[in-house]
Amino acid sequence: MVKISYLDQDGTRTDLDAGEGTNLMELAVRGGVTTIEGECGGALACATCHVHIPDEWRGVTGEPSDDEREMLEFGVGVDERSRLCCQIRVTAAMDGLVVLTPASQR
Repeated sequence: MVKISYLDQDGTRTDLDAGEGTNLMELAVRGGVTTIEGECGGALACATCHVHIPDEWRGVTGEPSDDEREMLEFGVGVDERSRLCCQIRVTAAMDGLVVLTPASQR
């Protein structure tokens, strides 16, 4: 299992175990991370699973696709670290990843 942590703006940290291939949105929703909504269920049709990936992890999680970049335009507080976590599939190299959740998805 791969250890993934979600850190909310208020300091709440949720540590979860993920199987490889799971996307970070599914993991967060199943794990009770309330700051990740995932309204579209991972269909890349909303921006309610917007997260920030710390700089030291961006090489591991990869860069957003053009379609993801377009959808991020609808996110709140988007910056260079922004990703839609439904588009990030867990790999063994992500063990220890800390995902930062924004203050709001809307």
